[in-house]
Amino acid sequence: MHIASLKEVVSAEEWQLRCDLAACYRLVAAFGWSDLVFTHISARIPGPEHHFLINPYGLMFDEITASSLVKVDQHCNKLHETPFPLNPAGFVIHSAIHAVREDAGCVLHTHSRAGVAVSAQKCGVLPISQQSTFVLSSLAYHEYEGVAIRDDEKARLQADLGDAKYMMLRNHGLLTVGKTVPEAFLNMYTFENTCRIQIDAQAGGELVHVDPAILQGLAQVTKTVTVGQGAALAWPALLRKCERLDPGYRT
Repeated sequence: MHIASLKEVVSAEEWQLRCDLAACYRLVAAFGWSDLVFTHISARIPGPEHHFLINPYGLMFDEITASSLVKVDQHCNKLHETPFPLNPAGFVIHSAIHAVREDAGCVLHTHSRAGVAVSAQKCGVLPISQQSTFVLSSLAYHEYEGVAIRDDEKARLQADLGDAKYMMLRNHGLLTVGKTVPEAFLNMYTFENTCRIQIDAQAGGELVHVDPAILQGLAQVTKTVTVGQGAALAWPALLRKCERLDPGYRT
């Protein structure tokens, strides 16, 4: 499949964002979190218009490139020529969040096996692992309303998310928000592992819960353990992984 390069068409800032987002798609596929062509990741283009990049509907995540990403506005208009359609549910979810969260540089949504499994548990995320403590420090829930294709659900998505970084979509999957693509990815890595650990632990004996006091001050803990770099600490290594898998994501 030939897709014309947009590198000389868009700004340098947008091109870098496209490369990071394409890398994120490849990493989600590599870690086994994708669901054929049916989930979505978006990145907001800086500016007052709240335009954002999202996947070309119909491509597997390990096929997505910087130039194949689709730029859309808040009215679902594609802002450049592309043969690809948009995922209707993807547009509803991502446009809702980008419209009200100025800090949402990237929004990542998955239907992973462990994520959906925990989203179907009444207890939600349990405080039983170190990973879960980071999630629980900024976790929201949204009740299932069917496939998210109705505009009227946007207001409820926005209200339920609030200023949280993690949101469990009941009976549906996981969603993370980050100021940057790396931050949204690292948040999802933590969220996904929290769910995998929970499902595994529930197959064993009695669970030991983390002391609630430990959940306080997690923001400072995160800053300390990442030596002040946050998601930027791991992102260069993740990009090297992408390069080893297939450097074509940058085209």
